[in-house]
Amino acid sequence: MDDVGQRASRWPRSAAVFGASGGIGRALCEALAARGAQVIHAGSRRGQGPQGEAIRPFAFDLADEASIAAAAEAMRADPPEWVIVATGVLTLADGTGPERSYKRIDPATMAEVFALNTIGPALIAKHILPLMPRGERFVFAALSARVGSISDNRLGGWHSYRASKAALNMLLRNFALEMARTHPLGVVAGLHPGTVDSALSQPFQSGLPQGQLTAPADAAANLLDVLARLGPEHSGRVFDFRGKEVPA
Repeated sequence: MDDVGQRASRWPRSAAVFGASGGIGRALCEALAARGAQVIHAGSRRGQGPQGEAIRPFAFDLADEASIAAAAEAMRADPPEWVIVATGVLTLADGTGPERSYKRIDPATMAEVFALNTIGPALIAKHILPLMPRGERFVFAALSARVGSISDNRLGGWHSYRASKAALNMLLRNFALEMARTHPLGVVAGLHPGTVDSALSQPFQSGLPQGQLTAPADAAANLLDVLARLGPEHSGRVFDFRGKEVPA
């Protein structure tokens, strides 16, 4: 079946969100708490994020593997059942946006986009996946994007962003295949949240059709609903916020 079915799973007792200070990440933490998660590890660069009795803030830097390893080690005694990587960049801190033409490709810019959108999430997987139990269901998910689909690309442009998300999707597929050999109940998947009202999409919201922009809280609820219905047979694939598979 190409799309996620209606099967429901229990909500996790514990979860970890990498990127908890962003719009979607914060909303995911709040939604997990509202749905009964008892422990929510909320990671951000400064160790700041949403507040709440269940929230356990921690600091990490996508460009610093040691900080990711330390964060994972702190969770080793009681690993989270769900891990969501809610990080990503479209416009860099200096204001450099996605390239609309191959003539604008810059190697330093491309390297930074890949470091944040692809390599960083891969390093999180490197240190988190070994903690996952072999005989129980777990979820490892990362925010991807529909523009990372090669077969669905009809407009071109946005070269570094598209390529970094396509590479992330390939890595998630690789991780899923590798984990399935020892963790048959595990799920590794990508998530396309839609266009969410966040800092990432802010520079590109003016031309959106009416109703296409989603509030972070609604996006978080949609994504959690999708994750709850994923089974091992869905591992290695990318799904949008409606549970529809995004083509590779």
